[in-house]
Amino acid sequence: MVSTNQQFDCDVLVVGGGPAGSTASALLAGKGHKVILLEKERHPRFHIGESLLPLNLPLLEQLGVLEEVERVGMLKYGAEFVSPYHNKAVTFDFAKAWDKGKPYAFQVRRSEFDHILIRNAAAKGATVVEGCKVTGVEFPETGGAVATARDEDGGTRTVRARFLVDASGRDTLLASRFGIKKRNRKHNSAAMFGHFTGAHRLPGKAEGNITVFWFDHGWFWFIPLADGTTSVGAVCWPYYIKSRKTDQTTFFKDTIALCPALAERLKDAELTGQVTGTGNFSYQADRMTGPDYLMLGDAFAFIDPVFSTGVYLAMNSAFRGADAVDTCLRHPEKAELALKNFDSEIRRGIGTFSWYIYRVTTPAMRNLFMGPRNVFRVEEALLSLLAGDVFRPSPIRSRLRIFKAIYYMNAALDLKANVRAWLRRRRNVRVATGEVT
Repeated sequence: MVSTNQQFDCDVLVVGGGPAGSTASALLAGKGHKVILLEKERHPRFHIGESLLPLNLPLLEQLGVLEEVERVGMLKYGAEFVSPYHNKAVTFDFAKAWDKGKPYAFQVRRSEFDHILIRNAAAKGATVVEGCKVTGVEFPETGGAVATARDEDGGTRTVRARFLVDASGRDTLLASRFGIKKRNRKHNSAAMFGHFTGAHRLPGKAEGNITVFWFDHGWFWFIPLADGTTSVGAVCWPYYIKSRKTDQTTFFKDTIALCPALAERLKDAELTGQVTGTGNFSYQADRMTGPDYLMLGDAFAFIDPVFSTGVYLAMNSAFRGADAVDTCLRHPEKAELALKNFDSEIRRGIGTFSWYIYRVTTPAMRNLFMGPRNVFRVEEALLSLLAGDVFRPSPIRSRLRIFKAIYYMNAALDLKANVRAWLRRRRNVRVATGEVT
């Protein structure tokens, strides 16, 4: 579908060339729309968030890039959780989920993964412009969007589009522009992370599994990559991040020392490159759609990476968002309903993950993860959740409601400890992290 209105440069302007923006661009170009994608950096570029979910794979297959991702990825058959409070580790295998047909995912270097996706968008017909940062957006009363951008050489450009897709990630272009980006009032954390070589991995088939280590100030991720590098990050409460008195690298290594199980895995490892940190880790915009625009992935909200949901939520929102944009452009009279349905679907998925993320550090949730039981098939349902199966109609929804009931009963059995954890979490949620790292 080529725009017939000469006042527009394209049908859709996509801001951001990460997984959300590249996916949406490829899909919309494939539907016949004239698409321009503006990305502020040049690929390949570093990005954190290297762990995919099994439900990513059907999306990659539909995009036609699954084989490419397989070549650069590390097979991930499950997730290991290590608890110092129980002195043991438990592994959840995706093959035991409700849907047995999606038994694995991949760990990927995001520089390679994102490069594959943005090249695919160009191959599908989108005009991809890298090294071009969008600096402002206006929405004229006559409709559409007008974006101003700055190129690497200092030159400026203006792009007029019938519809704007904000996939700007944590830059949150529109949410910041409208003043509607809010710190998540139900969750609050900050992160620091780095890459290591020589880390001790799990043996055999489990080598590529992600490991989550709980410790007193939050949790760590341990993500093995295909080239021998291991991504390690600490997601902590604000009070702990603000306690830093040393340089960031020293503080990161001292934090690792507080988790003996992780320190053992890294005893022979070498940190490569710098330690990176970010505050304001959890946020959400007041809205994700409006006349002639919508937001995808992190441009709308980011919760917490404990279940590796970032790339999946970004790509899933891009698939659903592309359908909504297509409807808006082809059938303007259905635009309001299409955007409303898109908003509802994405919020439902985020909300499903959020309930577990908000409670993952509580004694009751740790007890359930460390002692899994498949009563009423709730373990299979939980595994499906960890695999990303939260959007399509599924019988796991009723089983997850049973899991929640079991959680509350477990919490009641040790009421004092769980209330103490709840009060501590509530205090931390009120503390603004800022860019403290």
